[in-house]
Amino acid sequence: TKRAGASDPTMPFMEYLDQDHLVCLKWGFDNLQGNITFKLVVNTTGWVGFGFSPNGEMTGSDIIMGGLGPSGSYFKDYHATGNSMPLVDKQQSYTLLSLNEGEGQTIVTFERSIQSCDDQDFHITAKAIKLIYAYGPTDEITYHGARRGTKEVNLLNYIPRMIFTNVNYLSATVDNITVPPIHTYYHCKVMKFPPLNTKHHIYQVEPVIEHHDIVHHMLLYRCPSFVTEPYDKPCYMGDIGDACFALVATWGVGGGVSELPENAGIPVGGEDSTTFYRLEIHYNNPNTEAGRTDSSGLRLYYTAQLRQHDVGILSTGLLPLDHLQYNIPPKAAQFHTYGVCNTTVFSQFVNPMPDLQVFAVLLHTHLAGRKVRVGHYRNGKQIDFVGLDENYNFEMQQIINLGNIKTIKQGDEIAVECTYSTINRTGTTKMGLATTDEMCLAFLFYYPAIKITTCISHPETMNPSMNTSYQMTTSDQDGIAEYESLLKTLPQLQLVFDEDV
Repeated sequence: TKRAGASDPTMPFMEYLDQDHLVCLKWGFDNLQGNITFKLVVNTTGWVGFGFSPNGEMTGSDIIMGGLGPSGSYFKDYHATGNSMPLVDKQQSYTLLSLNEGEGQTIVTFERSIQSCDDQDFHITAKAIKLIYAYGPTDEITYHGARRGTKEVNLLNYIPRMIFTNVNYLSATVDNITVPPIHTYYHCKVMKFPPLNTKHHIYQVEPVIEHHDIVHHMLLYRCPSFVTEPYDKPCYMGDIGDACFALVATWGVGGGVSELPENAGIPVGGEDSTTFYRLEIHYNNPNTEAGRTDSSGLRLYYTAQLRQHDVGILSTGLLPLDHLQYNIPPKAAQFHTYGVCNTTVFSQFVNPMPDLQVFAVLLHTHLAGRKVRVGHYRNGKQIDFVGLDENYNFEMQQIINLGNIKTIKQGDEIAVECTYSTINRTGTTKMGLATTDEMCLAFLFYYPAIKITTCISHPETMNPSMNTSYQMTTSDQDGIAEYESLLKTLPQLQLVFDEDV
C-alpha cells in the first residue's frame, strides 16, 4: 500500500487525516476574505468524501464526495442530516478544479469561499475544525464501514511541522504490561532517561500506540527531587511517584503528533539529567477483556539547538478531591461545573511573575462532557476565551494550537466551565478517575515556563449551606437547577502546586 501524498507549492499546508497515512489533505489560501483550495489524496480508486463536522460525526456535516468512474468524473456538495446518505445541497458552493486517478490513488482538487453564505455549508473560522473523511473501494457510493475517520485541524492558523535531518528522541514507553480485565485501569512507570549532560529542547511529541482500542490518554510528568527510584505498577496506590505532577507531555485519544512553536521547547537534560519522570497511561477496557498486553508510550524528539523560550504546561480546572464530594445528578440535559485559577497567588511562588504566552490547549472531560469553555478574566471582566469547544467529543482529545497567542498577566483569572449531559444515566456521576466518572480540566501550553504546575479548584461542598440533601440522586429538573445554582455560590478551594510539591 502506498502512502497518500500531494505536492503543490500553492498549498503549503499538509495533514494526514488517518493513522496509516492513506488519506492526505493539502490546502492553501491567499487571504481570509478569499477562497481556500484543497487537494485530497486517498488510497483508493473508488469514491472519496471529505467534510467539516460540528463534533466529528455525520450529523450536521458539510461534505463533498466525488471520484472518477467509468463515465468520467463526478463531484457534488452535500450536507448530512443524520447517519445516512448525505443530501445534495441546493447551492453548490465547491468548485472542482481537477480529479484524476493514478497508482491506486484518487486525487481531487477543489476550492470554496472561506466565508460561505450558504446555510448548508460549514463556516470556516480561525478556530480548530473537525475534519471528516470516508471512502469506498468502488465508485458506487454506499456505506463506508471502517473506511472513515476524523481529525481536528486549525486550517487558517496552522503551524506546519519543521523538518529535522539528525533525529534524536527519548522513549517513554511501557514494556508488555498486562492490562487487567477491568473497565478503567491507570498504569504508571517511573523512569529516568539516558543522561543528557547539557540542556536540550524537546520540539515534538509523538504517540506510540500499540492498541488504539484501549489506550485512552497518556501523561508524562517530571518528578520532584525526592523521587529517586523507578517502578512499573498501577497508579495511585500510595507510592512516592504519586507526587510527580509537573506535566511535560500529553496525548489524548484522537490526537496525533504535537509540534511546538519554532521559538519554544520543553527543557530536558543538563541540571535535570538525574530527574525521574512518571508516565501515566489510562486504559479504557469497556469489554473487560482479559489477557491484553500493551507497550504504548511517547517519543520525545529533542535538539541541542536551544530555542528562545522554555515551554510549561499549566493544569487548570476542577480536580476531584477525596474528602470533598461532588455529584452530577442523573437525567440532566445540561449541568455545569466550574474550576477557577486566580493567578494573584502566583507571586508567592514566582517573583517577578512574567506574562505567560499561551499558544495551545488540551481540553479534557469524560463521557458525559458536551462543552468546555476556558474563560480569561482581567479586573473582574472576561476579556477572551483561552480555549473553547462547543461540540466536545470524548473520542477527539487533541492538543489545539490557538489562532493567536493569549497573554495571561499577574492577577488574571482562568475559569474552566464544563457542560455535561447525563440524560441517559439513572445514577449519580461523581468526579473521579474512571471513564464513567467525570473530570473538567484544561491543560494550557505556554512560555516562558515557571515553576507552577497546577492551579485548580473545588467548591467547598463541606460548607454548612451544602446539606446532604443536595448530594442528589433526583432527576427533578427544578431540583437539579437549584443544586447547580447552589454549587456556583459556594466558596472555591483553590490549590496551587509547584514542581517541588
